[in-house]
Amino acid sequence: MKIHRRLHLAAYDVSDAKRLRAALHITRRYATGGQKSVHECWVTAAEKGHLIADLSQVLDEARDRLLILRLDPRQTVTALGRAVPPADPEWFYIG
Repeated sequence: MKIHRRLHLAAYDVSDAKRLRAALHITRRYATGGQKSVHECWVTAAEKGHLIADLSQVLDEARDRLLILRLDPRQTVTALGRAVPPADPEWFYIG
């Protein structure tokens, strides 16, 4: 049985270096690609909920910002330069 994941962009703006590092480590557990504070995440609805819950433990609601955006799978992906278009991997390890 193949688990259906959807492509999301997870982006954050964190004002404190310690919280920024923590957010980076959490997000990388779910990401397949990305740059700096924006990551490509193939996640199920449940995994997205876990990502939000994990990040809410380290982010300061008054100072930091978080955006998780589901991308429309019908849209064409254009990769510039050396970029590799995002693809749902055959297997995925979250941890």
